[in-house]
Amino acid sequence: MTTSQPAIVLLSGGLDSVTCAAIARAGGYAVHALTIDYNQRHRVELEAARRAASVYAVRHIVLPLDLRAFGGSALTSDIAVPKGDGPIDSGVIPPTYVPARNTVFLSVALAWAEAIGARDIFIGVNALDYSGYPDCRPAFIAAFEALAATATKAGSEGERFKVHTPLIDLDKAGIARKATRLGVDIAGTWTCYDPATGADGTPLHCGRCDACRLRHKGFEEAGLPDPTAYAAP
Repeated sequence: MTTSQPAIVLLSGGLDSVTCAAIARAGGYAVHALTIDYNQRHRVELEAARRAASVYAVRHIVLPLDLRAFGGSALTSDIAVPKGDGPIDSGVIPPTYVPARNTVFLSVALAWAEAIGARDIFIGVNALDYSGYPDCRPAFIAAFEALAATATKAGSEGERFKVHTPLIDLDKAGIARKATRLGVDIAGTWTCYDPATGADGTPLHCGRCDACRLRHKGFEEAGLPDPTAYAAP
């Protein structure tokens, strides 16, 4: 059951963000889903976001914000997406990091939240299996909440914005379990950085990028079947 209390959920179409939307909805929030079309190298996740929004959101905005104009990432330029069988977290920030992406996305979510009187924002960041991205850490979230209190009319009037990160302390196995308990359409979510195409033209997860490997590792460690269609084992 939803209430009149609105919340903005950043919805990419990935497993984490869709699970986050399910958590917000289960918590009684009226979900307003925000998907940023940043002209990433694949469009499949936008369709996944639309499907999830039809289930969990009372309103869904897909906002064009072309980060290819800046480049600097394997997701927004012609830099190759790393693939292989080595360690997923090498301690080096990978080229799939999009410069300041979560800062940009949360800023847009904050603007929509203030416009509709929402004080709650959900984002599916994860500090454990996070591929080394600096904008997935608790310190970043705390800093952004402080910024929101300083940078907005609502903040200057004593209101406070809460950035909810319900997955931040979970590993991928924990996220897989939570998504399963909430009845998330896991097969309908999209994680892969570099999709392949099946013989029938259906998009497939490549199975070799860090995002695919983390996803599958989570289901294996959770002891759950992975319903994802991969091009490679």
